[in-house]
Amino acid sequence: MPLSHGYRRKTRALLRKKVRERGKSSLSRLLYEYKPGDKVVIEIDPSVHKGMPHRRYQGRVGLIVAKRGRSYEVSVTQGDTSKLIIVRPEHIKPFS
Repeated sequence: MPLSHGYRRKTRALLRKKVRERGKSSLSRLLYEYKPGDKVVIEIDPSVHKGMPHRRYQGRVGLIVAKRGRSYEVSVTQGDTSKLIIVRPEHIKPFS
């Protein structure tokens, strides 16, 4: 049988919560309002599939460009190029 090359391939360890982090995420992460120009860290929440960025962006620091519906447009560098990805607030947190 051929290997699957799906969207979440090779993410068993990457997209796993620790034992004490399991369950629903906190509301403060969802209700935080980002403004264009804010720096954010892309931290994928595996319990929420909607608006999940690709695994290659896990841990990357990006810049908020705009708000698009409930989601945010985040500019992330990948090598020499700059990518614009659309991420929901469950999967980002402020860069401190």
